[in-house]
Amino acid sequence: MIEQLLQVMIYVEDVTTMKEFWINQLGFNLIEESLVDSEMHFIEIAASENSQTHLVLFDRAVIAQQSPELNLGTPSLMFQTPDATAIYDKFRDQGITVGELVAMPMGRVFNFSDPEGHYFAVKDDVKPINEKEK
Repeated sequence: MIEQLLQVMIYVEDVTTMKEFWINQLGFNLIEESLVDSEMHFIEIAASENSQTHLVLFDRAVIAQQSPELNLGTPSLMFQTPDATAIYDKFRDQGITVGELVAMPMGRVFNFSDPEGHYFAVKDDVKPINEKEK
């Protein structure tokens, strides 16, 4: 079951410049800044510390390379769920076009599309096991 709209993902040319704009000029709060696999730089921001929905700024070129099927001209929506695997299986079984279920530092994530080819994402909070913790 999808519980809420979690993020609006915005694809930008320069993540650092856009971070400065949203934080310094518009007054948004920095929630997280990460570099995944030395390629995917993203900035998560919110209008306030209590905002339930966050904006995430992604490098457009990296996303275009990783997910060429996405329309990067418009923001993407990310939904929160307690179990991405269950939703992934359900969507796939219903014949919905789904991308690969991927374990990322922020949790498990997958994309799906509607009948017109608009892509959305679903995420849970299940973190990958760190090899050092075993």
